[in-house]
Amino acid sequence: MKNILITGGSGLVGKKITQLLERRGYQVAWLSRNPEKYKQKSFAWDVDQFELDPKAIQWADGIIHLAGEGVADKRWTAKRKKAILESRTQSTALLYASIEKSDKKPEAFISASAVGYYGFNTGDTLMEENGKPGTDFLAQVVIAWEDQVKKIAELGVRTVLLRIGIVLDNKGGALVEMLKPPVAAPLGNGKQWMSWIAIDDLARMFFFALENNEVSGIYNAVGPKPATNEELTQKAAKKVGKLYMGMGVPGFALKLVLGEMAQMVLGGNKVSAKKIKDAGFEFRYPSLEEALEKIYNTD
Repeated sequence: MKNILITGGSGLVGKKITQLLERRGYQVAWLSRNPEKYKQKSFAWDVDQFELDPKAIQWADGIIHLAGEGVADKRWTAKRKKAILESRTQSTALLYASIEKSDKKPEAFISASAVGYYGFNTGDTLMEENGKPGTDFLAQVVIAWEDQVKKIAELGVRTVLLRIGIVLDNKGGALVEMLKPPVAAPLGNGKQWMSWIAIDDLARMFFFALENNEVSGIYNAVGPKPATNEELTQKAAKKVGKLYMGMGVPGFALKLVLGEMAQMVLGGNKVSAKKIKDAGFEFRYPSLEEALEKIYNTD
């Protein structure tokens, strides 16, 4: 494989994967509604219109699928929930239809998924890939999303789904939001599990899945050492020199501000990384301390 097509390439994770692939000698192109907007080689697609430039599939030796509306960007109105679901299922259905029509199939299709599959709050149970799905909104989104991705495997394309946990980076995502307030504090009682992964390790995991022909199916994309919300908040605050307050932000206050979305931060999952490790993936930043050291690049 030399040509890799990425959906959601302009996002936080997409940019990191693009940089890694290009350093390794791959040609990378993005699928974009506005391909002329980016310096990166791009092909046009429009999920709403169910249109995709057929030259993109002809060009691609492998596809990395990251596209989807951010689940934490806005309050969950009925309209927002529909956008979160359909941005994932419809974009995957469009890719399936385009691959099916093409006389040239990609060698591999590596798709993002989410640990939200297991449900908002699974307590202290260590969740493995064969665990039962949750019944809440996000779990239902992930189930529908993965069902669409699995259809691509039926076309004879090696397909991998990476159930991504909480991505740690200093340019966006959970860490930035947690450290925004003047004082850092745990959310709720702070005992909920956060199955995190350093963004560098996540990009390397997509690369690993792309390059290894024996890797297929579903893998948890989380680090090997989950942390509680309290532990992660306290260690991140210390790393950046921010005052930490042990008293948690009350759950009722979060529900007032976030509505149904509060369940995402008040619940948590303790998710296993054993399967991807057994497949041969080696974490560069297995501990929270190592990850934060890398992210904030301090002595």
